[in-house]
Amino acid sequence: MILVPAIDLRGGRCVRLLQGAYDRETVYDGDPVALARGYAEAGAAWLHLVDLDAARDGGKGNRAAIARVVRALPVPCEVGGGIRSEEDVAEVLGLGAACVVVGTLAAERPEVLPRLAARFGERVVLGLDARGGEVRVRGWLEGSGRRVSDLARAAAEAGLRRAVYTDITRDGMLVGPDVEGAAAIQRDTGLRVTASGGVGTLGHIGAAARAGLDACIVGRALLDGRFTLADALAAAREG
Repeated sequence: MILVPAIDLRGGRCVRLLQGAYDRETVYDGDPVALARGYAEAGAAWLHLVDLDAARDGGKGNRAAIARVVRALPVPCEVGGGIRSEEDVAEVLGLGAACVVVGTLAAERPEVLPRLAARFGERVVLGLDARGGEVRVRGWLEGSGRRVSDLARAAAEAGLRRAVYTDITRDGMLVGPDVEGAAAIQRDTGLRVTASGGVGTLGHIGAAARAGLDACIVGRALLDGRFTLADALAAAREG
């Protein structure tokens, strides 16, 4: 299983939100580029970047900061947040991102998914951000009316191959990701699923690995120093 450190950006700074709430923000000191380089130097094979401003409001958000991070690193980065159109997908990939995560776009315009899959292949990843089984959109602030299982199946049928699944109620809470839900999506659709949201211990990473998930994203636990990246990588390998 791949262990993926996450960096969430708001106003050019590295932050973490609790359960996706913009008024429950923790700001972390330091330059995002330096943080990302540190993760790469410590052995991370991938990095997950989220533009929180663009996710909520659309527009360019922290795209310039993301470009600096992507271009400074020797490892591939996946980027999410505010990808609202095929043109946005092409632009962010053009910055040097290895892949982009589409959440709001997929939920609100699922008819574009076959075209995205045909044009960009596995460089487009489905974002499944859920509360109570419903996909949330626009920075997690609005409901989409779509069930996670339905959108995941539609994406798989459209030709997408990977998904990032987040249980919003767990995000930033350090209580563990929804491994069971992520594994069910992977089993039922054939998508390779990344579990995201809530990792707080090495045991949470091990559980995701034992469930056979494709990857696991870790954010706050690393920033808070609850364990080292080296130990997290070992947990992902050993299960």
